[in-house]
Amino acid sequence: MAKEKTAVVTGGAGFIGSHLCRRLLREGYRVISLDNYFTGSPENHVAGVEYREGHTKHLGAHVPERPDILFHLGEYARVEKSFEDAPLVWDLNIAGTFGVLEFWREKGCKLVYAGSSTKFADGGAGKDQSPYAWSKAANTEQVRNYGTWYGLPYAIAYFNNAYGPGERAGAYGTVVRIFTEQYRRGEPLTVVAPGTQTRHFTHVEDIVDGLLLVAERGEGDGYVIGADEAYSVQALADMFGGPTVLLPARPGNRMDSPIDTRAMKALGWRPRWRLPDYVARVREEVREAPSRAARIVVCAPTFYPGPMGRAERALLETMASLPHIAFDVVTARGVGEARAAAPEPLPKNVRVQYVGRGSRWDKYALPWEGARRIARILSAEQDRPPLLLWSLFASYGALAAFFARRHAGVAVPLLITLADQDISGVPWHKRAALRFLLRDADQVAAAGARQAHAAQRLARRTALLRALREGDAFAHQIRFVFSQHFAAAQVLP
Repeated sequence: MAKEKTAVVTGGAGFIGSHLCRRLLREGYRVISLDNYFTGSPENHVAGVEYREGHTKHLGAHVPERPDILFHLGEYARVEKSFEDAPLVWDLNIAGTFGVLEFWREKGCKLVYAGSSTKFADGGAGKDQSPYAWSKAANTEQVRNYGTWYGLPYAIAYFNNAYGPGERAGAYGTVVRIFTEQYRRGEPLTVVAPGTQTRHFTHVEDIVDGLLLVAERGEGDGYVIGADEAYSVQALADMFGGPTVLLPARPGNRMDSPIDTRAMKALGWRPRWRLPDYVARVREEVREAPSRAARIVVCAPTFYPGPMGRAERALLETMASLPHIAFDVVTARGVGEARAAAPEPLPKNVRVQYVGRGSRWDKYALPWEGARRIARILSAEQDRPPLLLWSLFASYGALAAFFARRHAGVAVPLLITLADQDISGVPWHKRAALRFLLRDADQVAAAGARQAHAAQRLARRTALLRALREGDAFAHQIRFVFSQHFAAAQVLP
């Protein structure tokens, strides 16, 4: 009886990794996944796969077995975000991949490394256009060197803009999924300027087909897996139909993505999926799906209609600009509600629940009474709980959200927006509570690099963003829209 082959997949709980694990199982492999769940999710787990959680730089400690094939997909994989996450890119892509290479050297198995097509963009200049692109290009050099130095078998494959079932939206999401979620909610599609940048969008099943061929027959570098047709981002938006909004250009956003798939086609690979057919299927599914309202619970120490600071004003304008989302705001009554004159009527999609009796001490009751109010909201919608708890500042409102989601037993992600909150020099008696809140939050939105670094140091987290699954699209949208309004907000008297 033939010995069962073992495959190790780093990033096996991610988008492409989960599809690869499923196929490897069908091919008869024993499959081991190592994932740190930065963007991967337990929702992507495939029955029969052995899942282990950990950092790739400690791959040998988590996987003592000697695999027959090692697929290294578990790296940081976003261009524009990498400018904000440079330390994280280094940790995951440089230190992490070094751990994978040392594991490869010790075990002597074949390595299939997932390179990045960014290195081929803009006449080869793409490899230096972002921290992400540089790290991936450097890693392909290191893989080749290890293969030569130590006589190890390897093949390097390059993906081109994967799409398909299970892809993510949000800050670390793919453009096809982001457009899909915006189309599903009836929103304008957000096209990053100039919109003429082209991509070879490739279905995830075509990518997995290619990876298996590369694992079986590929040797060395240069296996580009990409669809034959290239489409601009604006052309992709036009396939969905409806209005679009042009966002400002972003650093590192390459204008073209030329590909050479001859090495792949020499192995017998051919793409089976076309992007227009996939988008047409998505549009049909959206038309057939029942409409479901999105809801977010907002926790704010102070709010309408009292005196509003810059952050509260930005909050009100954010909610007004997102009429497709229902907002439940839980806030301290304070002295604000007693004012006869309000700045303007509340948007129709906003419902406010006040805590306290109208004194300046009401905010101190917010962690307890507010938590009960939020828990009731969560419990009343158990079948379809809010997609997000959003706290304006890491303070009494964040404590209310923390206690509420534990009391209700509903796994709702928590976003904390720091706005102009000064967390760099908080006194020692507040530091523990602030550290506690920032650690518990799923995402922390800072107003700038200095504030983000202070939050990272205080919470002892390498990144302020985590995968929120279904809540990703909303958290990303909230963070972006709020930051725009906050930058332009004026303090009302």
